[in-house]
Amino acid sequence: MKKRVAIIGAGPAGLMAAEVLSQDGYEIHVYEQKPSAARKFLMAGKTGLNISHAEPIEQFIQRYDQAEWLAPWVKKWDAQWIQQWMTGLGIASYIGSSGRVFPVEMKAAPLLRAWLKRLAEQGVIFHYRHQVVNLKDRQLCIRDLTTQQDSEQDFDAIIMACGAVSWSQLGSDGAWQQWLSPHDIEAFQASNAGVERTWSKFMQPVFGQPLKRVEAWVEGQAKSMGDIVITHYGLESGLVYKQGRALRQQVKNGHAMQLYLDLLPEQSMEQLVKKLQPGKKQSLSTVWRKAGLDAAKASLVRELVAKPLWNDPIALAQQIKQLPIALTGFRPIEEAISCAGGVKRDVLSEQLQLKSNPHVFCCGEMLDWDAPTGGYLLTACFATGRAAGEGVHAYLAAQK
Repeated sequence: MKKRVAIIGAGPAGLMAAEVLSQDGYEIHVYEQKPSAARKFLMAGKTGLNISHAEPIEQFIQRYDQAEWLAPWVKKWDAQWIQQWMTGLGIASYIGSSGRVFPVEMKAAPLLRAWLKRLAEQGVIFHYRHQVVNLKDRQLCIRDLTTQQDSEQDFDAIIMACGAVSWSQLGSDGAWQQWLSPHDIEAFQASNAGVERTWSKFMQPVFGQPLKRVEAWVEGQAKSMGDIVITHYGLESGLVYKQGRALRQQVKNGHAMQLYLDLLPEQSMEQLVKKLQPGKKQSLSTVWRKAGLDAAKASLVRELVAKPLWNDPIALAQQIKQLPIALTGFRPIEEAISCAGGVKRDVLSEQLQLKSNPHVFCCGEMLDWDAPTGGYLLTACFATGRAAGEGVHAYLAAQK
């Protein structure tokens, strides 16, 4: 008889695990509590599916906080591999000017449809609207959400690909944490999320406006350039997300969160001081605008820089080139694109097998790793899903 494998979760990691095992003659059952597969994947693809990044692999690896742990898998199933895999599904891809990898159609749905079709043809059995409510040893208690009937089923191996705890309405509700010891899990924190700061009422006119081409950094860390959007709650953008890990470390070290901005990074200090010199019959607003401070940047300066410095070109230039912004925290984890934290490395084997339960393997966002947006999240989900699939195959082959 075929050995039976259960995969909990039909997201990218679970589907990759299913793909690996579907080629090895197992009976594979994928349980998904939502009515369809990969809902977070589809949501991410609505604005253009950034599936990976084509930067040099050693640089790519360093985007992860657990670079050493993920390196073997991400190197094996890298951006080039992902593009070839997409080609095999009939999905053309391209590398953008930023190095990011996208499907030519810029959509997730065609890729997902082709992927699910191939998995079904390879014998993978999908159970939608089926929620796993308990896991014990190698037995699952599964609830049919249509009939509300529970059943218990045994499997030779189980892969947990349950996601983390952000965007829970799409399926990643974190309920799986009750199946493990609290000591097995690093507490989840919001990642790739906006940061909070209380603004005065004078900032309201620029809510929703971007700070264009600014540099951002956390003290002691490298600078990155991009745009940041001023929001009613604080700041939001991919540039902010890049600083998330360093900002969380500040809090962990007992310090207040603080972000620095260079509002005019393409101008030297000397150039800026010269431009900030008051001109004859020119208003302060006009001087600032000609120096390069648009409405959003000027409002931020007025909000954060002491008024006595506004007419001091040298002191003001110093603030513009290194503007400290005190932050009060991150947006709620429910709003975060992804999460830091999850199942700890030291409770898993090198094959992503739980040391406390050899029948169970873990993969995807539920593992304790973090990365910025830009294709890194999906790449690691794909890679760890395949690694877990290979781990299950090795484990079951050894049972013969």
